[in-house]
Amino acid sequence: MKPAKVISAGIWGIEAIPIEVEADISDGLPSFNIVGLPDKAVEEAKERVKAAIKNSPFKFPTQKITVNLAPADIPKIGTIYDLPIAIAILIASGQIPPLLKKILILGELALGGQLRRIRGVFPMVELAEKKSFEEIIVPLSNAKEGISKKTQIKGAENLFDVALYLRGEKELSVFNSKINPEEFLDFENDFSYIKGQEVAKRALEIAAAGGHNVLMVGPPGVGKTLLARSFPSILPPLNFEEILEVNRIYSVAGFLREKILTSRPFRTPHHTDSVVSIVGGGRIPRPGEISLAHRGVLFLDEFAEFPRSIIEALRQPLEDGQITVARASFSFNFPAKFTLIAAQNPCPCGYFGDKERECRCSPSQIIKYQQKISGPILDRIDITLYLGRVDFEKLESKDDQKTSSQIRKKVEMAREIQSKRFEKEKIFTNSEMKPNLIKKYCQIDETSYQLLKNAVEKFHLSPRSYHKILKLARTIADLENSANLNKEHIGEAIQYQRYFHLDRF
Repeated sequence: MKPAKVISAGIWGIEAIPIEVEADISDGLPSFNIVGLPDKAVEEAKERVKAAIKNSPFKFPTQKITVNLAPADIPKIGTIYDLPIAIAILIASGQIPPLLKKILILGELALGGQLRRIRGVFPMVELAEKKSFEEIIVPLSNAKEGISKKTQIKGAENLFDVALYLRGEKELSVFNSKINPEEFLDFENDFSYIKGQEVAKRALEIAAAGGHNVLMVGPPGVGKTLLARSFPSILPPLNFEEILEVNRIYSVAGFLREKILTSRPFRTPHHTDSVVSIVGGGRIPRPGEISLAHRGVLFLDEFAEFPRSIIEALRQPLEDGQITVARASFSFNFPAKFTLIAAQNPCPCGYFGDKERECRCSPSQIIKYQQKISGPILDRIDITLYLGRVDFEKLESKDDQKTSSQIRKKVEMAREIQSKRFEKEKIFTNSEMKPNLIKKYCQIDETSYQLLKNAVEKFHLSPRSYHKILKLARTIADLENSANLNKEHIGEAIQYQRYFHLDRF
């Protein structure tokens, strides 16, 4: 008998790679071996495949069976190879004819032959499309995970259905998900609910328009959390490329369910969460919270309470838009281009700088608390705000507040300007500009130059802060639909560069 070959796929980071599953049946003592760097889950596939074939019902060969997963130098991880291994054995034993079409097959088997849900189907559908596969066969519970124009996505309930289909005796249902952007109607929080804090709302509008990071500092109860949780309501919908990026990550992480995600992620990890859960990693590296927030929002409440290791781990994603998870023999780059919204108290008791309540902390306690956020991290945050207590008159004010819908229209206009500006630059927002693009798109006149120079010299701003001001000013100008930067744009950008230390109040 000739060895049978079935094409499957594996996950490498968040990308899918093709894997050839070869099965050879030869004379000799009955045995079943899987080679090609399988992990424990793949090794255990022998028992699942054997039971599934017997219960489907088919005859499991009582000869020497060797299954090779190629390329042999790439580690094979997970239960995704169960179905292709079973199909390859059935072809090699003559119970199914050789595949005549270019088909990608993947799925986990139960002992009774049923197909169970797997992770990573979305990037595998992308791989099938890219490699011009005619079909991809997946578990029925995964069938709505992919977006494909050419490759047919077919869902199956069990091994027997797949075998009958490959014999030409049964048809499988075809699923091709369509993107239907969600309506912005059901947000729990709206900016119109927030009384006062006009500066903060303006700053968040700028942050939404340009993808800028924000740190809000203030005593308890002034609205930091409400502002942050209202922030998604002013964000524009994901564009097509962003939808692909976000769904690829959620599929690999195992969080993609019945429908394609079209709204921006909003992740809120707690300060007691582990480093791996937030940054990503593990024995089998998977995306963490910062990658799950890709193209969306990462909200870190009580920022100073997070362990120093987690706060410092934000340096690379805030700078490069990705996080590198390295192991002894390989490393993965997970995307992490998120908008950071951080909130914290100014001191351990929370009332340092409050006009109405007295702070009970000593100067050394305040300094130690504030030093939990290092200078390099603060330097990577574009907008820093102090939120004071809201007056009772403002709380009871009947004046109409801007709704999230009204603000979002301005944000979408600014994002559209940026989309056209960066059409050939492979970025989407002003916050992603590198120095060469800042030089190209942030030209200023002499008056603005002098204002910026005075600010840099007076506040001892770093080169990164200098670039932050220019990027913020560019976003402010975009919100006004202004092609040129002027001193008002620069001046407003400078006011968001305050740092909150003991001597700044």
